[in-house]
Amino acid sequence: MRDSTARRLSRLHATLYRTTRGRVGTRLVANDMLLLTSRGRISGQAHTVPLLYLQEGEAVVVIASWGGRDYHPDWYLNLVAEPAATINIGGTSRQVIARTAVPEERAVWWPRIQAAYAGYRAYQARTRREIPIVFLEPV
Repeated sequence: MRDSTARRLSRLHATLYRTTRGRVGTRLVANDMLLLTSRGRISGQAHTVPLLYLQEGEAVVVIASWGGRDYHPDWYLNLVAEPAATINIGGTSRQVIARTAVPEERAVWWPRIQAAYAGYRAYQARTRREIPIVFLEPV
């Protein structure tokens, strides 16, 4: 899928999710979805993307796969530049701080992530970069 098409579909998904307070767009590929809003590292504008997530306790985990492309998604680069963000799960928003999983955490989480959605195995196989796992922790 072309980047421009993926971005348009992402915007549509986010609009439906936000408009329906998560009644539409909350599940995709048998997994829960959230909306992540981060500040653009170049524009300074708020950008919202729908992402598959896993949760453990208060921490929410998202995956910066970008479909296995050889470069990180913009939302991940935005979080690296400015870790403060907002997530929306089912119409409830909360402030979070993002951090990339360290190797030991990645070793634990990567099998869980692949079990949740087997597509991540294919994404990792098609790129030379290590796909980041991102923890979104409550402020």
